[in-house]
This record gives sequence, C-alpha cells and structure tokens, in this order.
Amino acid sequence: MEHTFEFFAGCLGGFAGVVVGHPFDTVKVRMQMDHPVKPLYRNTFHCFQSIVKQESFLGLYKGVSAPLCSLALINAVVFGVQNNVLKRMENPDALSSHFLAGSFAGLSQTWICAPMELVKTKLQDAEKGLSRDSKSVYSGAADCLKKIYHAEGLRGVGRGFNITVIREIPAFGIYFVSYEYMTRKFTPEGAKHCPMIGLLMAGGLAGCCSWFSNYPVDVIKTRIQADGVYMDGKFHYKYTGYKDCVKKSLAEEGWSFLYRGLTPTLLRAFPTNAATFTVVTLALRYLQPQFL
Repeated sequence: MEHTFEFFAGCLGGFAGVVVGHPFDTVKVRMQMDHPVKPLYRNTFHCFQSIVKQESFLGLYKGVSAPLCSLALINAVVFGVQNNVLKRMENPDALSSHFLAGSFAGLSQTWICAPMELVKTKLQDAEKGLSRDSKSVYSGAADCLKKIYHAEGLRGVGRGFNITVIREIPAFGIYFVSYEYMTRKFTPEGAKHCPMIGLLMAGGLAGCCSWFSNYPVDVIKTRIQADGVYMDGKFHYKYTGYKDCVKKSLAEEGWSFLYRGLTPTLLRAFPTNAATFTVVTLALRYLQPQFL
C-alpha cells in the first residue's frame, strides 16, 4: 500500500509538471536547435510568439503526449526509488543520503526517460519554421516511434541513452538534495510542516539548481536526439556521435552553444518543479500522514 501512495503522488506531480512546463520545454528545444547563422528566433519571447503565431497555442504542446503517457512510470520510479533507497541509508536525514538516493532514482528512470525524450524532441523540432497548413513528417508520438523503430530498430529508439544517463544521475541527486535543504530552511522553527509557499519556493529553486548544473549536457543530448531528417524510410544524420556533435557545434557557434536556450529552461524549471514537488509532497502528506 505504501508504494501505491508514492506511485499515485508521483503521477499527480508529474502531470502537474508537464501541463505547467511543456510550453517552455518546446521553446527550449526550438532555441537549442535554431540555426546559428540565420536564426529563426531573436530571443525567448520571440520564439514563444512565433510558435503561437505560426502553429497556434497548441504548437507549444507539440510532443506532449510522449511525456504524459510515460509520466506515471517515470514519477513512480523516481519517487518510489528515491524514498526506498533513502530509508535504507545508514543516516537517512543526512543531505548526502538525499543526494545519493536521488542519483539512484535518476539512473533507474533513464530507461523510460531516454526514448520518451527522443520522441518528444523530434516532435517539438519537426515543425520548426512550418506554417499552420504545412504537414509534419510525424502524425504523432506513436507514428514517430514507429518510424524510428522501422528505420533503425532498438538502436534508433535508444539514441541519446548514454548521454541521458550522464545527465540524469547528478541532476536528480542535486534535485532532491536541493529540495530537502530548502524545505528545511523554509520551515519555521517549531513547525511540523513546511508551509505551502515554502514548498513552492523549494521545488522551483531545486529545479533551477538541477538544470543549471547540467545544462550543457542537455544541449548535446537534445541535438543528438533531434538530429536526423526522415526521408524515404531512413534517417539522414548531421552528427556521427557525441564528439562530432560537440566538434561541429563549437566550430559553427563557439562555446556559447552550450547555453543556448538556458533562459526558457530556467523559466520552465521554476513553475514546473514547484508544481511537481508541491503536489507530490501534499499528496503524500494527506494520503499517507506518516510520510511527513
């Protein structure tokens, strides 16, 4: 029953996070993949405005079906693993224990996260620069996954897996330890629980800390996963691998490419993670009172 509470709370938190943050994620991906010499977007707001104008408001939710369909599993794994690993630590109250438990949680959900983000990223980038009447190469998440699998098999579905692992392990460690540290700071002396505003602030800041710490890795991951023009049943790639991606990106744009799209990422990180952590914490608090 205890794991059921964690699963349900994770589902609610993940759903809230996707609904709040996906438009910012779409802007982030578009800016990460924008042409360095002839960019389509001048800045974050112009990118947001262009997507709405060319593709309607729903354009901001391109690829949302992939994270929505997988959020139950991802959040069940993340919060379930983190909580259970933490309980088995010699000193579960130590901040180092929260970091290690979060790192284990990040690693464990990569098997779901990597292919989900592959599909999401391809859908978000596929209609860049197209008018509302233009037809996308993919009809949806299922069609995108189907084409990837038919063209390249499981190897294609796993594109970007290794670098996702490199991103997720430290990112989730920082995510959970930041949240724990800040909820302690925002809890008034003598109070049993952190107040709502404290939960929101802690969740939002934890998300920002996590993203800022590993953002360059995410840029490379996005470019690897978005890469590939689908034609005649095959994908034609610009990059042969991670090193080639970094080499070509550096030659074309300099080191600044590693922080392209950082602004919408941080704008997304705060409300998304504020919503996710607050919903999860409150759900566990009321469904499982002994949790907090």
